Amino acid sequence: MPTTGRYDERDRAVSITITHVLTIGITTILIAMLLTASGTMLESETERSADSSLETVGERIADEIGNVDQIANETDDTVTLTTEHPRTVASSRYTVELQADCNNAPLLEENTACVKLTAQDTDAVAHVPIKTDNDINETSSATGGTIEIIYESDKIRIRSWNQ
Repeated sequence: MPTTGRYDERDRAVSITITHVLTIGITTILIAMLLTASGTMLESETERSADSSLETVGERIADEIGNVDQIANETDDTVTLTTEHPRTVASSRYTVELQADCNNAPLLEENTACVKLTAQDTDAVAHVPIKTDNDINETSSATGGTIEIIYESDKIRIRSWNQ
């Protein structure tokens, strides 16, 4: 007996299978999109955290360089200040460099001395201006952690404590 206009049991079984496959496919796509979006958000938050942390550390170092400069102006002796800073920012090691002229730094005037901090695992870079009466040794740099700020021979330089 032919069926007209009615579904037989085989047609119903196929539609249930297709419904399950489509549901699983759509769910998988939604989960993948959520994971991708959360990964991108996490990366941007990490970079923002690194920027903020580098600026904070840079401001501390700039103040400490100012202190060494003031002490050096009162005496002709060698002045060494050993300071503690975090070894990492946002789970990334960073380097500290002194620059006598920060021409490429945003928001700083030309011929402004600054401390440049660069995170290794992110694109975070911070420039913090410093004001000194003495010259800056531009070839000096240090990694995050314990840093020595040294005034000697009319110049201020930095180095990692273990160097």
